[in-house]
Formats: sequence, structure tokens, C-alpha cells
Amino acid sequence: MCKRSPLDPDLLSLSRRRFAVLGLATTLAACAGGGMGSSAGLRERRVSIPTASGVMDGFFVHPKGETSAAVFLWPDIAGLRPAFEVMARRLAATGRAVLVVNQYYRTGPAPLFDDFAAFREQDGFTKVRPWREALNPQAIAADTRAIVDWLDEQDEVDTNVGIGVQGYCMGGPFAFRSATARPDRIAAVASFHGGGLVTDAPDSPHRQLSDSKAAYLVAIAQDDDAEAPENKSVLRGAMAATGRPAEIEVYAGDHGWTVLDSPAYDADAAERAFGRLRALHDRVLG
Repeated sequence: MCKRSPLDPDLLSLSRRRFAVLGLATTLAACAGGGMGSSAGLRERRVSIPTASGVMDGFFVHPKGETSAAVFLWPDIAGLRPAFEVMARRLAATGRAVLVVNQYYRTGPAPLFDDFAAFREQDGFTKVRPWREALNPQAIAADTRAIVDWLDEQDEVDTNVGIGVQGYCMGGPFAFRSATARPDRIAAVASFHGGGLVTDAPDSPHRQLSDSKAAYLVAIAQDDDAEAPENKSVLRGAMAATGRPAEIEVYAGDHGWTVLDSPAYDADAAERAFGRLRALHDRVLG
């Protein structure tokens, strides 16, 4: 779930300062190789993706001079912003062509919030409510098809291998739905502290797995698990019933722990999750 519990203003200020330091270090390491899997350097650009609902903007970063497996990211509730650009650069440095999309493009271009602290300061939960309501399963499926078509047209993308997709917070179920929208191309799915993976609705993401051909990494926040401890068992059962390879684990981090500018960011737990993501990509995408 996307939590709305009040946060100490001092903690939000700390997260902003911490992100500035971590973001700079991560960007420098990614662009230089930094022992993260690439020494070729990166190229990045803002992009526009035509969809049935308009033009989606995004951030695209990839190893220069290479053709790579593509991965696209659905951000958390605060949307595409500098924190996700930094995270994308690090992932690209492992040898992936990485696209972060603006899920709120129907409202306006990113960033709609500069960071998570700004999201909280501007009563983001109230502001994004109508934006989120527009993102029903049909919209996510249509957007996914447009994203995959766009990626497959890029010279930097290796179309001979599958595509990865990952989502954070509200993006977790979007990643699940992406896999069922383009099962012919999406081979790896990762959800980090994703909310709404298991619901009572007939179209709950966990009920749609038979339409997917992907392998899954589901990283659950410890506080989310405490609120719904049965969900991990439901997910494991659904994966087993549909024959989907899956790694499902509760991490020692609270909701938001993998996102650099989140007040809940936990470096140790985030590094462990990143390592498991790399292992999934290496195994499935090559």
C-alpha cells in the first residue's frame, strides 16, 4: 500500500539531504562504471512515447555503443523525478537500456513533484487521487503496449531477448499488469514494496498470472507484511498454480525502503534487493 501516516518533518528533511548525497555518489559511480557492471559510460535523454491517450514522457538511459536488454520502471506514487533517474542510471550501468515512465502523463510532464519531501509538503496524496483513478487496468495495459512498441523501435534495445519491468509502491501491480499485457515480450517482473498485488477483485493482479510468461521477484516491506501477512502465501500459491518462477520475500525495510528519496530508505535492505534484481535480470534477460 502507499502509506499516508504522518512523517516527522525532520525525517523528510533528512531524506532530502541524504538523497542529494546518495544521488551524486550513485550517478558518478554509474557513469564511470563504478564496479557496477559497465565501464563504457552511459547516454541518456528525455523521450516522448505516443500512446492511445496522448504522449507519455520518460527518461531513457543506456550503455553507449551497445545493444542491451530493455527494462522499464513504473515509479512510486510521487512519480518520475530525479531519484528515479539516479536509480535508472545505476541499473543501466549493469548493462541494461532503462526507461522510467511518467505514469501521470495524462496530467502533465514530469516531474510533478521534485522529490518525496515535496510530495508530502504539497499534500500529494490528495493531489494524485484523480490521477491514480485514471490508471485502471485497461489504461495500464494500453500504456504498456505503447511502451514496449517504443522500446522495440530503439537502436539501443536488443529485441532478441525479453524485456524487464519493475514497479515501486503503486507501480508494483502495474508491473504485474504489464506482464499480462505483453507476455510475448516481458520476461522479468519485479515488485518492490508493491501495494495491491492481492485484492478481492476478480481482476486482482495475482489472479491474472496465467496470462503471463515472466519470472517474478516480489520484495515485500516488513510493515506491509505485518498488516497483511497472508498475502505472501496467496502470491506463492498463485505463482505455483500458474507455473510462474518466483522469488517472494519479506525484507527488513519499511514501505518505500528501496527509493533513494524516501524517508523509509534503508541502504542495506535496498542493496540486497538490487542484488536480487540483478540476479533475476542476469538469469532471464541474459
